[in-house]
Amino acid sequence: MNRIAAVSLGIFLLGVGVAHFTVPGYFRGLVPRWLARPALLVAATGAAEIVVGALVLAPRWRAAGGWAAAALITVYLASHVDALWSARADQARFLERPVGAVARLVVNLFYICRSIAVAKAAA
Repeated sequence: MNRIAAVSLGIFLLGVGVAHFTVPGYFRGLVPRWLARPALLVAATGAAEIVVGALVLAPRWRAAGGWAAAALITVYLASHVDALWSARADQARFLERPVGAVARLVVNLFYICRSIAVAKAAA
C-alpha cells in the first residue's frame, strides 16, 4: 500500500505540474491578487511540482520528495485561504463559493497528510 500511495502522489504531482504549462490560465486564476507576477509563480510552481513528483517516484529520494511535497502543498494554502476570504455565495464558479473554498482547503490538507505519510513510510 505504501508504494501505491507514493506512486499515485508522484503521478499526481507530475500531472498537475505539467498542467501548469498546458493550461496556465486556470492556475493564474488561483494566484491571490496580492501576489505579483502570477505567470512566473505558475511556471515556478509547475516546475517545482514536476521535480517533487519525480523525487517521490524515485525510491531512493522518496522520503525527501514526500517532505518536499508536503512543504510545497502547504505553501499553496495561502491561495486557498485567500479564496475562502473572498468567497461569495453568488459566484458562478463552485470553487469561488464558500463551500468550494472550504473543499479546496480540505483537499489540500489531505494531500499534505498523504505527502507526510509517504515521507515517513519511505524513511
